Amino acid sequence: MVLMNTPLCNFGEKMQSFKLLNIDNSFIDSASITGEKGTLIMFICNHCPYVKAVIDLIVETSNELKKIGINSVAIMSNDITKYPEDNFERMIEFADQNMMSFPYLLDENQTVAKNYGAVCTPDFFGFNSNKELNYRGRLIEMNNLKAISKKNELLEAMTIIASTGNGPKQQYPSAGCSIKWK
Repeated sequence: MVLMNTPLCNFGEKMQSFKLLNIDNSFIDSASITGEKGTLIMFICNHCPYVKAVIDLIVETSNELKKIGINSVAIMSNDITKYPEDNFERMIEFADQNMMSFPYLLDENQTVAKNYGAVCTPDFFGFNSNKELNYRGRLIEMNNLKAISKKNELLEAMTIIASTGNGPKQQYPSAGCSIKWK
């Protein structure tokens, strides 16, 4: 387990298009998941202890964001040959166990993760209604896989984006396990 930190937000960067397999065996493209007030794209996986530590809060946050017009999608980009615990069948189980109400997509060839510059799980990309990046930060402040704050920074940032179109200027990087590249 290698701890990685994400780069800070490259404000205004346009959302990259993609079309990936969802856990319901349908293909979902980026245009179909765009929310009226914004879009949250998350790179996660099934086995990462950092994701496991916050998956309940990820689901709760995504449900809250949906109420204000922001759609969420999770993408799994790890090498499933070397990390079979992240394979498609396990993605379905993980989503079901955690009551994920958003699409969970398989980026098997890792193109989407590379196009976005994703570096770890979890890695959060918050876009405004114009598909411009305005948040690249953490969900919540943590230490040793435990929350040390009650402030949901992702929810606060995306709420600001929904109402103003702009993310907060002060953002802190997300931290987690590195993407498992092929």
